[in-house]
Amino acid sequence: QVQLVESGGGLVQAGGSLRLSCAASGRTFSAYTMAWFRQAPGKEREFVARINWGSGSTYYADSVKGRFTISRDSAKNTEYLQMNSLKPEDTAVYYCAARLLVTQTFNYWGQGTQVTVSS
Repeated sequence: QVQLVESGGGLVQAGGSLRLSCAASGRTFSAYTMAWFRQAPGKEREFVARINWGSGSTYYADSVKGRFTISRDSAKNTEYLQMNSLKPEDTAVYYCAARLLVTQTFNYWGQGTQVTVSS
């Protein structure tokens, strides 16, 4: 069974940086896409970034492109989201997610970690 556990959230001032981690277990993830989503209060969950675990190819939402970097460490089975130049509108609960490459649905989710950016 796939388990995803996020860490690294917190409170940061605008312009600051945070790095989120997602420890994955229960599978060999070479055939998976891993991603980060976020949900702000009163808003729908939105896609942030994804990475093909095997190839390392990445894709970003326009709102974070150039500021956030998604990466993975296969030896540690851990996915990361480096967030720089943070803005108050980045405040949200951030979720790690996983799906098989051959599917479109992210059906494995972590519990979420809170990121709060103060102005």
